[in-house]
Amino acid sequence: MATLPNMIVLIPVFNEEANIGPLLQEVGKHLPGVAICVVNDCSTDGTAQKLKASGCAHLNLPCNLGVGGAMQAGFRYAVEHGFDYAIRLDGDGQHPPAECGALIERMACGDVDLVVGSRFLADGGYTSTRVRQIGIAGLAAFLSYACSQRITDPTSGLQIANRAVMHYFASRYPVDYPEPESLALLSRQGYRFAEAPAKFRAR
Repeated sequence: MATLPNMIVLIPVFNEEANIGPLLQEVGKHLPGVAICVVNDCSTDGTAQKLKASGCAHLNLPCNLGVGGAMQAGFRYAVEHGFDYAIRLDGDGQHPPAECGALIERMACGDVDLVVGSRFLADGGYTSTRVRQIGIAGLAAFLSYACSQRITDPTSGLQIANRAVMHYFASRYPVDYPEPESLALLSRQGYRFAEAPAKFRAR
């Protein structure tokens, strides 16, 4: 798999004791040599102990901030440690690290600041409940209009950001609905983003 220089994988987790070990192994297999930082959002299970035993870099937040606050902490870590690119993978394992290749290749083109993995561009599409499909489609249509570009997967948490976006998110990252709100914010600030096909696992 292609990689970009000076890249880090950020993984927000909350009560993922059962999933974080296998996920870290997958990241090591498909993104060898890439730095990792797991942001533990004040888990109440054995996640903190699993992370300590793994030896990977991690942050243990003192209170539960939600995924928005956890990701902002991760972006601050990435910026403070001088990384140029950050991949976000959710800690529940729904984002296979093997799917990062398409996002990395799109980012390497150099014409965008953020790449989002879209379930709806991948071969075979994506299946979910009818209600959820309708909700995502409606949100996608609204965001496409607001951002003046086609967006197919506004709730996707599989992303790669360059240093400019990392700096922005380190100081300002949405809390309530971080994925769609962050795209709207980036569009308003003049940042460029695109989607790349990615297959997700069921939660």
